[in-house]
Amino acid sequence: MENGGFYHDHYHSGSSDDELVDISDATLDFNHCKVDWRSNKSFKLMDILDDTVPGIGTYEDFNTIDWVREKSKDRDRHREITSRSKHSKLALLFSVSDAFSGWLLMLLIGLMSGALAGGIDIASHWMTDLKEGVCMNGFWFNHEDCCWTYNNTSFSERDKCPQWRSWAELMVGVSEDVAGYAYVVSHFMYVCWALLFSFLAVSLVRSFAPYACGSGIPEIKTILSGFIIRGYLGKWTLIIKTITLVLAVSSGLSLGKEGPLVHVACCCANILCHFFTKYRRNEAKRREVLSAASAVGVSVAFGAPIGGVLFSLEEVSYYFPLKTLWRSFFAALVAAFTLRSINPFGNSRLVLFYVEFHTPWHFLELIPFILLGIFGGLWGAFFIRANIAWCRLRKNTRLGHYPVLEVIAVTLITAFLAFPNEYTRMSSSTLISELFNDCGLLDSSKLCNYTSISGSSTGSVNETVANVLADRPAGPRLYTAMWQLALALVFKMIITVATFGMKVMS
Repeated sequence: MENGGFYHDHYHSGSSDDELVDISDATLDFNHCKVDWRSNKSFKLMDILDDTVPGIGTYEDFNTIDWVREKSKDRDRHREITSRSKHSKLALLFSVSDAFSGWLLMLLIGLMSGALAGGIDIASHWMTDLKEGVCMNGFWFNHEDCCWTYNNTSFSERDKCPQWRSWAELMVGVSEDVAGYAYVVSHFMYVCWALLFSFLAVSLVRSFAPYACGSGIPEIKTILSGFIIRGYLGKWTLIIKTITLVLAVSSGLSLGKEGPLVHVACCCANILCHFFTKYRRNEAKRREVLSAASAVGVSVAFGAPIGGVLFSLEEVSYYFPLKTLWRSFFAALVAAFTLRSINPFGNSRLVLFYVEFHTPWHFLELIPFILLGIFGGLWGAFFIRANIAWCRLRKNTRLGHYPVLEVIAVTLITAFLAFPNEYTRMSSSTLISELFNDCGLLDSSKLCNYTSISGSSTGSVNETVANVLADRPAGPRLYTAMWQLALALVFKMIITVATFGMKVMS
């Protein structure tokens, strides 16, 4: 079968696989390079193909690689290194360094991917808070960091401090508690910042790196199966992907940064591969590294190194040898440790939604879990069908001809409708953290508004009822939170269908 990945002027694809593998002792005569093979018995065909000879050993864009040829190149390289290491100490040292180059590459990929993931988390948190206000002590502080050192607020008002000023206070001089002007100004600034972030995100992608849109996982699976897509894992794609990912998440669109982190990690791996000759000149070896990078992306996205290895093994990889399994796990561990060292969430953990169980569960608790599983399946089926219909509408109408206007329109609708509800106004990461936090006796969240035995609220409970946390009736603010969460659920379901597939990172 012919392989369109080679230039046919210099390579005849009619050769069999056996001829490709056992071709080292053949006598060949190329038009552009004449070599006397018999004068040097140790000379290999792969030595010619590794050189930058026009038209030889190169692949065209959007074609598949020749796996047999790439494995033959790697086998000849190993033979050459082994034969030279027997006669030279320098060659022996090079052989040892070549054996450990894969582990060194995994270490660098883990460090680089973990550092970028931590920077993305910190920057997106800051820019999300920037839509509501700014810190007067330093504009680079987010809301939580700005109020961290202020000790004169009560626990119920832990997010309020004089260092943090809302846009309403800065522009009209009134606080958020005053109805009218403050709410309108805050709503207007929230929408304006969201539009600015989304416009910058889609404009940068369209102008500098069209490959940076979307999650990137389908394209990564295509590349790992052997296709050549030049520029998809380049440095410009990495730079634009990192910057616009922060902008897209901060705009408030119903999307996340977990999927694109796989693309970011694979871009880091592809760039670092160019510093190692073993991986720079061999497409098959490079795909082993990209398989490990996919595991790194999931590891920094969800704080799950083992889950990342399973994702790479089961979902994206086409060729996954045993050594790649261990190297993937090592790289995922390094990336997770790097992310935890940066501590982007401020809780010394890899994720925001960390849960501790202090009491054993009851058998009746399985019922809501069963209902949750049923709802998840129904929602998944609805989302897939609805999103396919929306993408078909986008493709067959004039809507798909204006990707920038589509992003701006969806952002405008999302920001305008999300601001009145505090559970849609906050970012997805903050919302998940709010839902996962355990309720304490002094917790001021609406979801923890339980009344005490004496009828007082959670914030003013006395120490005599400090151990009756589980048997208190729900307060009025809890019912309000339930209604807001129900509205947030319906809103997220609808707006996510329209958001998924746009020319932004998600």
